[in-house]
Amino acid sequence: MIMLSELQLKEVIIIDDGRRLGHISDLEIDPNTGEILAIIILAKEKKANLFGKMDELIIYWNQIMRIGSDVILVKDVEGPQLYIESQYGK
Repeated sequence: MIMLSELQLKEVIIIDDGRRLGHISDLEIDPNTGEILAIIILAKEKKANLFGKMDELIIYWNQIMRIGSDVILVKDVEGPQLYIESQYGK
């Protein structure tokens, strides 16, 4: 079992182009099963928006290719999107 604090130390990298996305800021967990549904990364190329909230990049569990000792390799990652928008399919 791995702890969130251990995951937060690993850098998230897109496997296709080697782009570095940053580090995990939060997790989305299914309250019924306790399974991790997605990892949340704060978008590092943008500053906070009008209301002071930074954009969040959501990477679903099936997009994670490998969790290594120092990095998390992911695939099929699009640009940052607001967490609320993606959660409700907008």
